[in-house]
Amino acid sequence: MPIKSFRGKLADATQDRIYLSTNTGSMGYRIKKLELFASDPTADNENIVKIFSVEQTTTSTAVDFSDQTLLVVAMWTNSATSYFHPNDQIVIFDNTTFNQDIYISHRSSQGGNPVNYYIELEQVKLDKNESTVVTLKDMRT
Repeated sequence: MPIKSFRGKLADATQDRIYLSTNTGSMGYRIKKLELFASDPTADNENIVKIFSVEQTTTSTAVDFSDQTLLVVAMWTNSATSYFHPNDQIVIFDNTTFNQDIYISHRSSQGGNPVNYYIELEQVKLDKNESTVVTLKDMRT
């Protein structure tokens, strides 16, 4: 199936909405890739980016894998002064199919620097029954 990509820049303690929902809900998506890159790689950075299936009221560096609305969590760190601390990126995601909008949030635990993101979503054609199940699951959470 085709891949859709999205990119953007998130300031500290902000959230973006990625519009995916359709009238029929017949198109589903799975996250295939999330990459982060600091907007200023010469500064110290510790960034936590999370993708949720529902809008969040706050942003946090805390990660809770028991949260059923959490689809992806990624962490980007780098040190501007140390050659022994290369850029690190850790990404963990759930292989969940969804057909509603998703929300990407960012929190910096050091420096308050913005972060750039790049997401790839695989499009998945859903039949009527699958669409109903995925939509109801999204509505329940």
